[in-house]
Amino acid sequence: MRKIGISEIEDIAMGAALLGAGGGGDPYVGKLVAIGAVKECGPVTLLDPDEIPDDVLIMPIAMMGAPTVLAEKGIGGKEYETLYKMVSRFFGREIYALMPIEAGGVNSMLPIAAAARLGLPLVDCDGMGRAFPELQMVTFTIGGLKATPMALTDEKGNSVIFDTITNKWTEELARAVTMSCGGSVSVSLYVMTGGQMKQYGVKNIVTRSQKLGEAIRTVKNSAPLTPEEHFLQFAEGFKLFKGKIADVLRETRGAFNYGKVVLEGIGEYKDRQAFVQFQNENLLASVDGEILATTPDLICLVDTETFSPVTTDALKYGKRVMVVGLKCFEMWRTPAGIELVGPRYFGCDTDYIPLEKRCEGGTANV
Repeated sequence: MRKIGISEIEDIAMGAALLGAGGGGDPYVGKLVAIGAVKECGPVTLLDPDEIPDDVLIMPIAMMGAPTVLAEKGIGGKEYETLYKMVSRFFGREIYALMPIEAGGVNSMLPIAAAARLGLPLVDCDGMGRAFPELQMVTFTIGGLKATPMALTDEKGNSVIFDTITNKWTEELARAVTMSCGGSVSVSLYVMTGGQMKQYGVKNIVTRSQKLGEAIRTVKNSAPLTPEEHFLQFAEGFKLFKGKIADVLRETRGAFNYGKVVLEGIGEYKDRQAFVQFQNENLLASVDGEILATTPDLICLVDTETFSPVTTDALKYGKRVMVVGLKCFEMWRTPAGIELVGPRYFGCDTDYIPLEKRCEGGTANV
């Protein structure tokens, strides 16, 4: 058990944006929401998963929709209370604690804001260890948990509870409502017991995000290592490419950001070309026609000077970035995990090969 205040939020937002693999929303927008709530309501208590009793209810909170929309539409402020009342009334029980469902600049921050405003603790656990674009793409689906009852509300006060036959159906129906509500909403789903959370959750994700954010913030103080060496060592990352953004193809469709970023090599990658394909999150990285990383491993773009993560909605022509691969949570590498979030699910014509195997003998290094 420990407290999360404003300084911790700054680092968590930065580290979670890296783990968001290009998605999960703008960390600047997310941290403003969380800092505002903590300033008004006080610090949030963060609980270790092992501190949670097995029989209590844990309620994940998240934003659903296109991150670019949330940056413009914002959050009304009463969504958390609405979600809490809907879920607790459905179960006829109080909620013991909140938790994030994924890592990302927004979806790691909204649960902190909700915990502060509701006076509830936050669990150091999530259901991805990164970010994914669809609701069924969580470790809890692999564990057989239902996404529903799922509560959804928008900033205007519209709200609905879903009870669906599969988690994929939850995604289909909730996505349609999200579009009707303007492209972004607040949701709670996969409400679970403490025992289920401990069995299938990705533990200590908030703490990992904070440590990564702190490492990025202090990356210049890394002697005798260079800042780049320090970043790669601390993040346990594989350097895939370094280049200047030459083109960005992006569209918002079905409450997702779809697109591709084209990179022209710089430094040791001069005269080489790479591209990264994304659907909210980065899905595939290819260098000179050779695939070096795919989902479910994390593909992250970071600024070459500050090593701050660059989300898919912040990609701009001329920006210099390094493409980094991070190994995913081990449950994603099981057959059930690959079926749920592997490259072929997203229409990429390749089988999943672990990042470290794809990079063997190549230019990528850890």
